Amino acid sequence: MAEKKDLPVHVQEQEVLSDDGKSRRDFVVMTATGVACAGAVTATIPFIGSLAPSADVLAVGTTEVDLANIKEGETVTVMWRGQPVFITHRSARQIQEAQSVNLAELKDPQVDEERVKKGKENWLVCVAVCTHLGCVPVANKGEYDGWLCPCHGSHYDSSGRIRKGPAPLNLAIPNYEFISDTKIKIG
Repeated sequence: MAEKKDLPVHVQEQEVLSDDGKSRRDFVVMTATGVACAGAVTATIPFIGSLAPSADVLAVGTTEVDLANIKEGETVTVMWRGQPVFITHRSARQIQEAQSVNLAELKDPQVDEERVKKGKENWLVCVAVCTHLGCVPVANKGEYDGWLCPCHGSHYDSSGRIRKGPAPLNLAIPNYEFISDTKIKIG
């Protein structure tokens, strides 16, 4: 290998190392890499931000419902994400009946406490679509003080659990929360 003094002058200058052992070439490469990375991050931030849902999409994804005008024993239907949702103000009798059901009698066993919010057991919120073929059941009908699907005769109890008929599953419970004592947000 040729010694440094045998190399042309322009090659000797490129290979001159600083006190910390780095050459000018290393400095240029590291600086260019840093600038390229900063540019990539700067270009990526707007792209990532564009993936977030817009305000109008988020607004459609949730529905707020005032419960103050729903009388005990009454069921109202609201729309959420293009689907009907039942909101039922259950009576003490309906709650007691729903809590005392023998789970062995249910096709889709689920205790009532899993289907309502603790401390708000008088409110049942469920998707109003029969789990058999997607019909909308009729409130306060059927043999179990809940819903009757007129299409094929599925009976749901006051907790929205399937009790009789061809439906394989209970009425679905959407994500919801109480935002005040008289208002819920679905979604």
